[in-house]
Amino acid sequence: MTLDLAAFAKDKGIKYFMISYTDLFSGQRAKLVPAQAIAGMQEDGAGFAGFATWLDMTPAHPDLFAVPDASSVIQLPWKKDVAWVAADCMMEGELVGQAPRNVLKKLVKEAEAAGKRVKTGVEAEFFLITADGAKISDEYDTAEKPCYDQQAVMRRYDVISEICDYMLELGWGAYQNDHEDANGQFEMNWEFDDALKTADKHSFFKFMVKSIAEKHGLRATFMPKPFKGLTGNGCHCHISVWSNDGKTNVFADREAEFGLSAEGKHFLGGIMKHASSLAAITNPTVNSYKRINAPRTTSGATWSPNTVTWTGNNRTHMVRVPGPGRFELRLPDGAVNPYLLQAVIIAAGLDGLRSNADPGPHHDIDMYAEGHLVKNAPRLPLNLLDALRAYDEDEGLKQAIGSEFSEAYLKLKHQEWNAYCSHFTQWERDSTLDI
Repeated sequence: MTLDLAAFAKDKGIKYFMISYTDLFSGQRAKLVPAQAIAGMQEDGAGFAGFATWLDMTPAHPDLFAVPDASSVIQLPWKKDVAWVAADCMMEGELVGQAPRNVLKKLVKEAEAAGKRVKTGVEAEFFLITADGAKISDEYDTAEKPCYDQQAVMRRYDVISEICDYMLELGWGAYQNDHEDANGQFEMNWEFDDALKTADKHSFFKFMVKSIAEKHGLRATFMPKPFKGLTGNGCHCHISVWSNDGKTNVFADREAEFGLSAEGKHFLGGIMKHASSLAAITNPTVNSYKRINAPRTTSGATWSPNTVTWTGNNRTHMVRVPGPGRFELRLPDGAVNPYLLQAVIIAAGLDGLRSNADPGPHHDIDMYAEGHLVKNAPRLPLNLLDALRAYDEDEGLKQAIGSEFSEAYLKLKHQEWNAYCSHFTQWERDSTLDI
């Protein structure tokens, strides 16, 4: 039975609802709606001008209505009189095919029709930086190998503990927080869930982290590579597939190599098959390719892949299988759209299941030291344009995610690339002024 948001507001003391949707560029868009008006909004949606956000629309398009999905509602733990609710975009009574949450919901249904329930967990890394974005916020966080730094994480205890307390209050099953491999970088983990629920939580997590950082006079960034020489922000995704009742992990086979079943390997095969093209989704910005193609960082490793390879419990590859019944995709970065991340994983994986895709041989070497020994493994795209071209050439993946979405995404992302290329930089003046 659908939750009545008006009754929810009365029960929880909610004064306002944030009806929120995420556009193609991961922009989180919302209208602040008084609780007295939420009943009508729950039925008809809140009106937006789609062209005013990153969707492939014109000013002449009809109103876009964001219809709240009441099952996603979250009372803001730090502002109890406000509730956030994810919305599905509609126009003239039809779902908007390019809207990221709609794309994911379509693929979740396709998986269910195939008897599969995809569950995932994400590791959304972020930096806590100064409010002006110029540098990391902790001047004493200078260790050469800062990962898991005890003193550094405690100097940011007020921020990290407040966010973790809220995740616990929300019932997310938060279980660990740490200082990550770059100075000023952190990671917070919560339990895995169904793909749509993980996407909604991921979206809300980014909003919450930024809000709490601002509350403390800081700024949080999920930018893939905000600082030269430091490890970038990854968003590793742990993937398993279950029966529709959620009771049987169909990836798990303790008798198989790495504990990964034949179906698990076929799903992985789909990821490997489409890796170079799905990078356009998992690594969606110009800056993304300064993370996955980065030189060695001050800590000694980038912790990000640059080649399409898989392995057992070894963090130097694009995919690792850390234990039975799941695998970790290490390609995505902090700029990834929470909904499109899940969607592209499901699309590629289902294709792998349908075609009995072979992931190819695994490699157990240190890819950072011995990657040159691996022959015939594709390199990941060197830049956003290469990734967009790879995606555009992958007709199977484009159709699987949705032609309306793919057309819109490619159009706007090519515009973004062209804008980047037309931007003059100081590097150009330094390098060519006297030629």
